Amino acid sequence: MAEPANPIDPARLSAIVRTLASEEFEGRAPGTAGETKTIDYLSRQFAALGLEPGGENGGWTQTVPLVRTQIGAPAAMRATQGGKARRLVQSRDIYVSTVRNVDRVAIRNAPIVFVGYGVTAPERKWDDFKGADLKGKIALFLVNDPDFEAAPTDPVAGRFGGRTMTYYGRWTYKYEEAARRGAIGALIVHEAAGAGYGWDTVIAPGGGNYDIVRAPGAPERAALQGWLDRTAAADLLRGAGLDLETLKAQARRADFRPVELKATRFTADLPVTASRIDSHNVLAKLPGTKHPDETIMFAGHWDAYGIGKPDAQGRTVRAGANDDALGLAGVLELARVFAAGPRPERTLVFAAWTAEERGLLGSEAYGEKPLYPLEKTVANLTLDVLQTAGPARDVILIGKGQGRLEDDLARAAAAQGRTVSPEALPERGLFYRADHFSLARRGVPVLLLMALGGGADLVEGGRAAGDKWLADYMACYHQPCDAWSPDWDLRGAAADVALFHSIASDLANSRRWPDWHESSEFRAIRNATATKRQ
Repeated sequence: MAEPANPIDPARLSAIVRTLASEEFEGRAPGTAGETKTIDYLSRQFAALGLEPGGENGGWTQTVPLVRTQIGAPAAMRATQGGKARRLVQSRDIYVSTVRNVDRVAIRNAPIVFVGYGVTAPERKWDDFKGADLKGKIALFLVNDPDFEAAPTDPVAGRFGGRTMTYYGRWTYKYEEAARRGAIGALIVHEAAGAGYGWDTVIAPGGGNYDIVRAPGAPERAALQGWLDRTAAADLLRGAGLDLETLKAQARRADFRPVELKATRFTADLPVTASRIDSHNVLAKLPGTKHPDETIMFAGHWDAYGIGKPDAQGRTVRAGANDDALGLAGVLELARVFAAGPRPERTLVFAAWTAEERGLLGSEAYGEKPLYPLEKTVANLTLDVLQTAGPARDVILIGKGQGRLEDDLARAAAAQGRTVSPEALPERGLFYRADHFSLARRGVPVLLLMALGGGADLVEGGRAAGDKWLADYMACYHQPCDAWSPDWDLRGAAADVALFHSIASDLANSRRWPDWHESSEFRAIRNATATKRQ
């Protein structure tokens, strides 16, 4: 397949990633020296390209106040059943953290309540809680959605999208729901298939966590949140006279009711180091010539996981080379190409978010306090993990059926001689796991390019080679081995970034306002501000 002309330079992508993923940047964790270096680097890059500062007060940044917490040692946790204590070891049996600004989490003899998938969805006629009182208790959830493991003949089959995860399947939703109901703790049973990643990814943060500084009077988060290894969960349930697989089957029924684990109590005594930090989003802009109040946003996240325990090769820096230094490189390349060309009629905004890995916090902070009106944000185009194995015959679409930007993607791909393939792994819930979601939930039309949705149809090796690349990458997901390599072939990544250049070039010089499909849960939110776009 002949490669079309491409304004995005693979060598530039590689050079940017090599810098951002170097040990000098210390894994780009928010609130560290790595953040300071990252913010400085990105600001200088945007300035050198001729962009204008797009942040607060005429600067390059938007301040994002965060609470940073770290579980210390000794971290003592146990479950007592019938007077017999079972120790729960952090990172082996259980993984917990807190987002409260406290110096200690102390939970004594809290009941544990199995709440199935923990879903309250009136529009789907589903309520797992049935009014159960969770105050002062530990809520134990299953991962993913009620129909994730459903057989075709099960009544629940298809009610939550089948293998396609809904927002109800995300860990963030489950933690939020536990807090809304007054639970003191929330634990999710980890199963790799339902989560979309293994236990190594769960424990990668090392007991650390972040949250946005909440306004006074805002609902308090659960004191403890985290995951319970599947084996540990099955043993715990067995000790209460219950069977995990039987409970999972029951939880796939609309008449499921929460089950309190008989004679079971959870105790934790965890020292916490908590501090308030100011992290930062970085924003740059190219003002539009005719409609400067209408914006098209390109975005990626600058943060990774910082420095952690040594891996088998002794590496401690979790540099996030692909996740998401490569996405940021794409944003910078788009900025370079647009800055070098004719000025667009609409304003282009280039954003680098903080704290994506901690729950989309930087983009969420922007969504709460946008610097550009969301009702006049034409689209958010997000880059988060691109494949590094060379040219592909297709591009993977995340969240098929959500919005009209999918049509733009198909046209841009066709111009490259490529096709669009829907994600092959919709159970991973990728549409809800990247920063574009913070804008989508506020009605902004979005498009995400992310290589985790399935193996691409590579020019060399086809789908089998694409699947192998994805499997190899997932073994390094959030690990030190997500590192820059001179062996990367970034022609395919560059072609993907160029798709956004094509889409945005058209949108930036038109009066089009892409919309959501009628079936999307975000359409009504967007429609509520329709008069502001006339």
